[in-house]
Amino acid sequence: MVVLPYTVAFLLLSFLQTVKIANSQSFIGINYGQVADNLPPPSSTAKLLQSTSIQKVRLYGSDPAIIKALANTGIGIVIGTANGDIPGLASDPNFAKSWINTNVLPFYPASNIILITVGNEVMTSNDQNLMNKLLPAMQNVQNALNDASLGGKIKVSTVHSMGVLKQSEPPSSGSFDPSYGDLMKGLLEFNSANGSPFAINPYPYFAYRSDTRPETLAFCLFQPNAGRMDGNTKIKYMNMFDAQVDAVYSALNSMGFKNVEIVVAETGWPYKGDDNEVGPSIENAKAYNGNLIAHLRSLVGTPLMPGESVDTYLFAFYDEDLIKPGPGSERSSGLFKTGVTMVYDVGLSTSSQIQAPAAAPQPSPAAATTTTTTTTTTITSNSNSSTSTSTSTSTGTGTSTSTNTVNISIGSSSGSGSKVYLIRIFNLGLLYGFMGLSLICLFFYDLQI
Repeated sequence: MVVLPYTVAFLLLSFLQTVKIANSQSFIGINYGQVADNLPPPSSTAKLLQSTSIQKVRLYGSDPAIIKALANTGIGIVIGTANGDIPGLASDPNFAKSWINTNVLPFYPASNIILITVGNEVMTSNDQNLMNKLLPAMQNVQNALNDASLGGKIKVSTVHSMGVLKQSEPPSSGSFDPSYGDLMKGLLEFNSANGSPFAINPYPYFAYRSDTRPETLAFCLFQPNAGRMDGNTKIKYMNMFDAQVDAVYSALNSMGFKNVEIVVAETGWPYKGDDNEVGPSIENAKAYNGNLIAHLRSLVGTPLMPGESVDTYLFAFYDEDLIKPGPGSERSSGLFKTGVTMVYDVGLSTSSQIQAPAAAPQPSPAAATTTTTTTTTTITSNSNSSTSTSTSTSTGTGTSTSTNTVNISIGSSSGSGSKVYLIRIFNLGLLYGFMGLSLICLFFYDLQI
């Protein structure tokens, strides 16, 4: 009985830490692109970030002004090397050391650099030279970090499009394109050996753009829908994001790397586009991003990775008016205006953590006349630092009527804010209940001695 007070104290502290982790929202990040001529000063952006629950920022490069502006904020920073730097990084270890000396050492640890991404969507670039040199480049950057005694503190990886998957439907059958063969295996071995994440860019928006039925839009926006059955696992998926992420998990598992962490490096939905584009609207963008954030905050996870939320970087912080030529949607995914006000509210402000209900899906006029019935969709990436366009089959619909069904859902959009609120109330209830139980145990312990 002597150990009772210590046991109770240990359990109480453990529970407090669990609640703290659940509410920290460190899994919400955002992409900060700079292909624009109207961006606010980095200091203004840093101040704006600190007024939100966003805890991580991904840069496509390594702008020293931004890295310095984020110093002493605690915000995790992902920096990246350009695809054009890969050959030099691969062939010259001294170039890798110079890169670290220039872009990391002057700022770390005041600026919380957590990950270096070597290149962007290289494996689907169709540039065999870059593909072959990607792993040696990553290894040299890792060695440079090790030489600077930062190997265990800053991770090294690369970012992939969903095009690296040969199959993603159903999610349990997710697999990598075998044409990447030993190249992909080498990258995964690097991730596993160094504890670095597998970073991927899933975009339900592109899946909907290739299959514009109303039920597909609801599935992509986390809104009420019939779900899609995975015939292998008898799991009914209620949203495209979970289906895509689980397809990546299955692909990793099929290669023997299920323990490699998955990070969503990009995902988002444009709020406007050209007249002939299907899907972009403020209503749909708010629904997708708002319901995604609520889903992450719920800590439900995905069916194959339950109970935790993957680190997810929203696309994007600001619009980028100088981004590569293409549809208007390419330049209209910013959550914030360059005047540092919100384009639309998805509950990221720390002054209003309960998310407002997301609007119902709004098919564009172009979608209203579409009668597509195919369930094979195309997934591309909206990266602003790669000119490649990659495709992949997406998760499709299922028709199984098995009664052994697992339903994983965040629920309707109108209840998203309420669920976040209820989760917090539940956490507080558990906390106070546990504290009361601890006091009772201590009271009876005192009586016995």
